Amino acid sequence: MPKTRRTRTIGAPLEEVWALVSDPHHLPRWWPRVVRVEAVEGGAFTEVMRGAKGRDVRADFELVQADGEAGRIVWSQRLEGSAFARLLSSAETEVRLEGTEGGTGVTIELRQALRGFFPRVGSLLVRRAAGATIEEALDGLERIVG
Repeated sequence: MPKTRRTRTIGAPLEEVWALVSDPHHLPRWWPRVVRVEAVEGGAFTEVMRGAKGRDVRADFELVQADGEAGRIVWSQRLEGSAFARLLSSAETEVRLEGTEGGTGVTIELRQALRGFFPRVGSLLVRRAAGATIEEALDGLERIVG
């Protein structure tokens, strides 16, 4: 399963960063291509993302774990019946926060298991794209609170 992880220190208190990353309503402010979030209810939500060709794509997520004390949150993407199901067998996003002297250490990890022949061919491409997404997300967080 391809895993991609990036870490950056953001010059803001942990509590401020946690308030931002733990509330799905804030995703359009910092997560790449998310234009709005809908149907936030009981740990589940839908991201509406703008694709490269300008079309909107919906992705449903559910909260797997949120621990403010540990500074860790994990979302799992619901793939069944979605446009992503033909490429992915599972997809999780984890954000970990750690208070540092200079602010907050933010680690974002994307774990995506590919389906079909893609694991052999596409792992490198998926990791590269995931890395770019994470860097954009960290840039977004830094822009807002850093």
